[in-house]
Amino acid sequence: MDMRSGQTAPAASLPALHWRDRSRRWARTAWAPAWLERRPGPLRIAIRTIAIIFLTLFAIWLILFITKGRFLKGPFERFATSQLERNVDVGGDFQLYFAPLNIKFHAENISIANPAWAREKQFFTARKVDTRLATFPLLFGNRILRYADLDGARVALEWDEGNKRNSWTFGDPDRPPEPLELPRIRRAAITRSGLTYRDPKLQLFADIDIDTVRATGTRIDDDIRFSGRGTMRAQPFTLSGGLASPNETIAGGKNTLTLHAVGLGNTLDVSGTLPGPTELEGANLKLHARGGNLSRLFDFLGVAIPDTRRYRVTSALTYADEVWKLTGIKGVFGDSDLAGALAVSQPKGRVYLKADLTTRSLNIIDAGPFVGYDPQRLDTMGTGGTVQTVSGRPRLLPDAPLRVEALKRFDANVRYRVTKVRAESFPISHVDLTLALKNGLMELKPFNFVVAGGTVKSDISVDTRPARVRTEYDIRLSPTRLGTLLAGFGTEESGTTGTVSGRVRMVGLGDSVRQSLATSNGRIAFVLPQGTFWTRNIQLAELDIGTFVQKMFQDKLKKPVQINCGLIAFTVRGGVAAADPILIDTQKNVMLGRGGFSFRSEAIDMAVRADGKTFSLFSGQSPVGVQGYFAAPRIDPVSDELAGRAGAGLGLGILASPVAAIIPFIDPGDAKAAQCGPVLAGATAKAQRTSKGKPRDDVGRGTTAKSEDGKQTADGKEKQRKKFLGIF
Repeated sequence: MDMRSGQTAPAASLPALHWRDRSRRWARTAWAPAWLERRPGPLRIAIRTIAIIFLTLFAIWLILFITKGRFLKGPFERFATSQLERNVDVGGDFQLYFAPLNIKFHAENISIANPAWAREKQFFTARKVDTRLATFPLLFGNRILRYADLDGARVALEWDEGNKRNSWTFGDPDRPPEPLELPRIRRAAITRSGLTYRDPKLQLFADIDIDTVRATGTRIDDDIRFSGRGTMRAQPFTLSGGLASPNETIAGGKNTLTLHAVGLGNTLDVSGTLPGPTELEGANLKLHARGGNLSRLFDFLGVAIPDTRRYRVTSALTYADEVWKLTGIKGVFGDSDLAGALAVSQPKGRVYLKADLTTRSLNIIDAGPFVGYDPQRLDTMGTGGTVQTVSGRPRLLPDAPLRVEALKRFDANVRYRVTKVRAESFPISHVDLTLALKNGLMELKPFNFVVAGGTVKSDISVDTRPARVRTEYDIRLSPTRLGTLLAGFGTEESGTTGTVSGRVRMVGLGDSVRQSLATSNGRIAFVLPQGTFWTRNIQLAELDIGTFVQKMFQDKLKKPVQINCGLIAFTVRGGVAAADPILIDTQKNVMLGRGGFSFRSEAIDMAVRADGKTFSLFSGQSPVGVQGYFAAPRIDPVSDELAGRAGAGLGLGILASPVAAIIPFIDPGDAKAAQCGPVLAGATAKAQRTSKGKPRDDVGRGTTAKSEDGKQTADGKEKQRKKFLGIF
């Protein structure tokens, strides 16, 4: 229809209209597929946008490839300086471009400044840096250098005096220090280069030189050799080794590492393979270490462990998930074996040590350094090395200080188990120790072992956070057979059925075992329930000569004597332990003890006497003295009282008759039997009662003599007495 006239168009014009429509459709499909015509408009826009971006990137790539990106030198320096907050300068040629997909970075005479506090002015300098950086992994935050060529490069790694800042933490100078993370390098060539490391707090200083020996035409293309020297705690050490990189034509080749280090009396050898020169993940190494003291080896990790005697260990060494693992450990320290596994990591920048170690047979001497004894003295003197003479007195307690500052720098969780301990006097076995260290608080919970068939359970905590180290002791002894316990001291098990249980609870201050005990306060108590003991031991204790000789001639020397109950307890104040009480009730007598000992001077000044419950014609009725020092105790059965009785008897014998000479030695048998309830409860002397329920006045009050002028004495009475323990 003609719109202007309202008339219908002639039929002949319709084919022409259809022809023009087909022409337009053909024109549109001449360059685009038909399926595109059927898609909505936004998809076409997206495809065209991607095409434009691709063309733009290609143009940038082409420009950079042609110009080598040299025009980016200034922007690079400004950008790097801003990001690192350190001055970055390139004094020579500079190239930054895609070749073809990897990023090529080339810089000559480049330098990165150190922070103002550092000893060295420059953190990094190099005559030439030529690298290939993988582009696509970089988009996801992974820095992988496919190739690195460094010439004349020097790196200065430093900690400040307080270990609060390091030179490789860039940006804000007040930010917490970060661990050192190396980029992953697949292949490298390093010539005339090196690095320095300074850690004043750890007292570790090292200078290492690195160079590459090319071996083109062999399986090994580059062999990076390194050698260095330094000091650790003022002791020199040296190291050397190499890292052989496979030829590029070798598919799947491994980098072979060899390392040999000597220092601080230790020799360390590491060999194996790495995925890349700086790729530790997947490392497969073998460690062999030997030397005079294993703790010196751990000093390199910033980890403080107890000293040891001479050692030798081997293990597999791997690195996975940011954890160094020593597995299959086998070796010896001193005369003891060692096996297990150990792992070292650094979560949140703090070293963490986790270990599970076992020993089948432990020589008691090898345990000495764990509590502070000098391993060198033990090597040369054996058990005699535990005793030193100070101011003319023997000293037994170890005085080696804890490395408090080192213990504050790392955390640990260590389990150590020992099947058997080789000791002369005590049969110890099945040691099970778990040590937990966190933020300066070290706990040995539990610390259990079996001695003479009884179990000792201990909880010990050492808090290094206060100004003075605070140690809490809680040691429990389950019922243990006296015959087995004292077998090493000449007591036979035959005829002895008595047992002993006990508990030690004390708190002390100081950074060594000696200082901690010398300032301790608390209580020590051992309970003897009902049982039997040899007659000979009882009679010797009371010096009942008549009964002892009579039983010896009647061949009843080993006849058991019934123990009703007993308590050997001490109250500890300021490192001085006073009997509170010593009270053993037997079938025929009551044994009482007074005095005490000192952790401060290690002196012992006690007296034990036995009063008979039955009449005895010949009885010394006099204390048996226990004196000397921890390292040299002595038994003195001839006391002043016994000598006085002997003198009195001699006088009566001269003045009266020989029969009168025995009068001072007659024991009327009036000893007060003990009420066993308070004894078995481990109560103090004030709570003790006779069998008739009356308070005892013969067991002291847990105090010691303080002077020579009539002040407080061991039994709480006013009397002249010698100076106790030489410390008051």
